Amino acid sequence: MDQYIGKTLDNRYEILERIGTGGMAVVYKTRDQRLNRLVAVKVLKPDLAQDEDFRRRFNAESQAVAQLSHPNIVSVYDVSRGGDTEYIVMELIDGITLKQYMEKRGQLNWRESLHFITQIMRGLSHAHSRGIVHRDIKPQNVMVLRDGSVKVADFGIACLENSAQTLTQEALGSVHYISPEQARGERTDARSDIYSAGVVMYEMLTGRLPFEGDSAVSVAIQHLSAVPLAPRELNPEIPSQLELICMKAMTPDLSRRYASSDVMIADLEDFRKNPNISLDFTMMDLRPEEPAEPTQPIRTYDQTLHPTPKNRERERVRERRPAYEDDYEPPRRGGGAGVKVLVGVAVVLALALAAVLFKTVSDSLEQQQQVPETYAVPSVLGRTLEQAGSMEEVKDVFTLKVNDESVFSDVYPAGTIAQQNPAEGSHRKGDNRIIEVWLSAGKDTGEMLDVTNKTVAQATVLLKSLKEKYNLEIIADEAEMEFSDEVNEGYIIRSEPAETEPLENGDIVRLIVSKGPEKKEVVVPRFVDQPIDKVLRELADTWHLTCTNADIEYVESDQEPDTVIWQSLEETTKVKEWDTIKFQVSAGVTNKTIELYFNLPQDDRTTVSVRVYVGDEVNPQFDERVRTSDGTVRVPELTGSGSQMVKVYFDDALDQEQSHVVQFT
Repeated sequence: MDQYIGKTLDNRYEILERIGTGGMAVVYKTRDQRLNRLVAVKVLKPDLAQDEDFRRRFNAESQAVAQLSHPNIVSVYDVSRGGDTEYIVMELIDGITLKQYMEKRGQLNWRESLHFITQIMRGLSHAHSRGIVHRDIKPQNVMVLRDGSVKVADFGIACLENSAQTLTQEALGSVHYISPEQARGERTDARSDIYSAGVVMYEMLTGRLPFEGDSAVSVAIQHLSAVPLAPRELNPEIPSQLELICMKAMTPDLSRRYASSDVMIADLEDFRKNPNISLDFTMMDLRPEEPAEPTQPIRTYDQTLHPTPKNRERERVRERRPAYEDDYEPPRRGGGAGVKVLVGVAVVLALALAAVLFKTVSDSLEQQQQVPETYAVPSVLGRTLEQAGSMEEVKDVFTLKVNDESVFSDVYPAGTIAQQNPAEGSHRKGDNRIIEVWLSAGKDTGEMLDVTNKTVAQATVLLKSLKEKYNLEIIADEAEMEFSDEVNEGYIIRSEPAETEPLENGDIVRLIVSKGPEKKEVVVPRFVDQPIDKVLRELADTWHLTCTNADIEYVESDQEPDTVIWQSLEETTKVKEWDTIKFQVSAGVTNKTIELYFNLPQDDRTTVSVRVYVGDEVNPQFDERVRTSDGTVRVPELTGSGSQMVKVYFDDALDQEQSHVVQFT
């Protein structure tokens, strides 16, 4: 029994079931009791949790990863510790890993591969922009959702794995995707993630890994020294430019690899818009430098010049065969006595054959004169042995022979005859009057299993063999879902038929799924003009509403920074408990810089002093003396926010015509 199942961490996270295990942590499906939602909790394995330094770095790096917020990255909601337990609270993904997806689909088409790798690179670009390197990109760490979108997972754990990674058998799952610099134990950066993503892309396009081996070390060595087959050699349908992008990402030379995720995304986007685009590099540009001394071919032996012992023996046989064939002489003809013996034997055999034929014809004529009576075989199906034996067509005519094996039957009740041989209408004569019968064992029925408190997916797996054997139809209709205070949302309340009830061929099994407790209604208060921190503190405990980081948008506004300026649920409206509410929060006003031109006075002055003020500033943002012959003066940088009055002075005289309100956007 898992020690964590049924346990509640920090009086908040109730652990329901284990859903995955990795090298460093165990993942559980968990209910957040405060927000009444399902989440995933990743608990650090006990042996690693004993290392205080490891725990400290685990907590610090996980806190950093929790700051990531991107559609293609699994969200981290919380990083905490319950007693001696280190854990991360993450978004619960309704999907499968990219590895599982590829195992089901096999080799993906290039359009689907392009769709997936673009999303992976967007997630990595977001992480790289914040100084976080994943270091363990592989299909097992990419989740594919039902809508076809993908999310990169395991950032927090992967950041730590580099510090203690060894190329042992335990690393075999990841070593197929590590970069050459990781294999050498050197410093890694964002380009290491790009290499691993290139390997994932290669696997999607070709259906196989670029390097295989019997051990982790042998695979790592290939990453360092070998060049994989070009994807188009394995799948000619791959566009050449997409192959180039893949191979550039996988280049072992850091200087020739993509410098950043954004550069690779740009090439992917350009290719997506125009698959016939010509990139600014070729396959020749990606090849590693040739060694100083070219490899010499190994000389092979010519068996005609250096015959093996077997070849020499064959030659001797060939030499002997003509002499043997020339020496062969067939036996000579002769011997009249032999011919006489053969003639005598032939005469005896002819007489014996005539006697046999005479006997056969005589017996046939006798049988034609005494033809036995023929009997029609009746049907004994559906009768007991006693009933069948008392039938007029059977009694004193046929003998019933019961087969030791009974047979299932949906037609004939148990204990009656369900099968016979020969069938009704056949004819028997002479002593061949036996009817073999098989007794019915009744209907072939099964027994319904207990599927309560399981998900529909789990129940489907549990009932798979019964479904195939009895051709069952399993239905879990959303229209038949029910509220339940005892069974968690998404889990089965009961089945129809219930546990232990019989199942017959073609039966329908209905799974009644819980919608969770019936939610109460709450009246939405006014959150506008309140500080977002205060709103979030009260949202769950007081108002029983849900809001995640993804539901908060910061926008430029002249209102007080960090105050709510818009809410998705209007105040005074009634909604269900734990419904989601979204907010727009003021990010304050950001200064902008613009460029303006002003016409110079056209009078007898050859130069003029130009000063430009923004708003009520005391000091001018532009103060220079210029030649009036230039016609205009360029003011390259005026800084302000929102709408501001811009005033221009020529020799301390305000130019009313050119002074006006300017929008700094």
